[in-house]
Amino acid sequence: MFSAAVLARLEEDLDVRMVEHFDLIAGTSTGGIIALGLGLGMSPRDILQFYTDHGPRIFRDRSRLRGVRHLLRAKYSAGPLRAALTEVLGERTFGESIKRLLITSYNIGAEDVYLFRTPHLPTLKRDWRERAVDVAMATAAAPTYLPGMSLDGARLVDGGIWANNPVMVALTEAVGPLGVPLDAIRVFSVGTTTELPRRSRRLDRGGLLPWARDAVEVLMRAQSESATKQVHHFLGMNRVLRLNPIVPTGALALDKVDAGDLIGRAGHESRTASPAFTRCFADHIAPAYTPCYPARKD
Repeated sequence: MFSAAVLARLEEDLDVRMVEHFDLIAGTSTGGIIALGLGLGMSPRDILQFYTDHGPRIFRDRSRLRGVRHLLRAKYSAGPLRAALTEVLGERTFGESIKRLLITSYNIGAEDVYLFRTPHLPTLKRDWRERAVDVAMATAAAPTYLPGMSLDGARLVDGGIWANNPVMVALTEAVGPLGVPLDAIRVFSVGTTTELPRRSRRLDRGGLLPWARDAVEVLMRAQSESATKQVHHFLGMNRVLRLNPIVPTGALALDKVDAGDLIGRAGHESRTASPAFTRCFADHIAPAYTPCYPARKD
């Protein structure tokens, strides 16, 4: 909701269409859903409305046994999320995107990263056929919250396992396969807010119990911060705009937000970032993207 609101306010304040200024969009988990929406023609305001309308339904479970059940299985069913995504994305395929997209997931069966890539290179022959809804389900299957997604035998879970912040995934794709020189690249990176908790000194001593609660959060935060710093190293501070404000510890959770507060924070951040966005990205209009679909065999 925060990320979509930031994009929506920037569009409205600057009278721009966000996707027109970017050649490549990468997303992980909820960011992957946003990337898919943008690629399939939704505006940031449409995507924000999606979260506002469907969020409470997706994360609604009034069962008294939910806490006990959560010890052994996903906290929520995948059904409400799939239904909500189908309502807005329909039967469209990943390959129908009007933008080059990178959507992250992780294959726990093969113990390997899994990256959905639009057919922006002749060698990319498979992912474009997948239903956009399936791609969204695969990137957003947050462990413990939602069950994994099975796709052609691959056991896929949330891409945050390895790319909580996919900014380096995007830079690698641009410099490597797409062959764009570093000095021609500018990056806009939007997070989902972050906490700055006080870590107990018990963690310094190690041990399974002290680390049981904090390990996943520490690892995901470390990956995100590392990716941001690596991109700053390659491109410099002036060609990277990163928005990911600190919020009070415990104020937000994946399945529990104060929509008004979150959208208010997005309004503040977008207002502050507006001059930097204009300076970095307003002068670039991305050339039309032509997918490299395989030749038909008649």
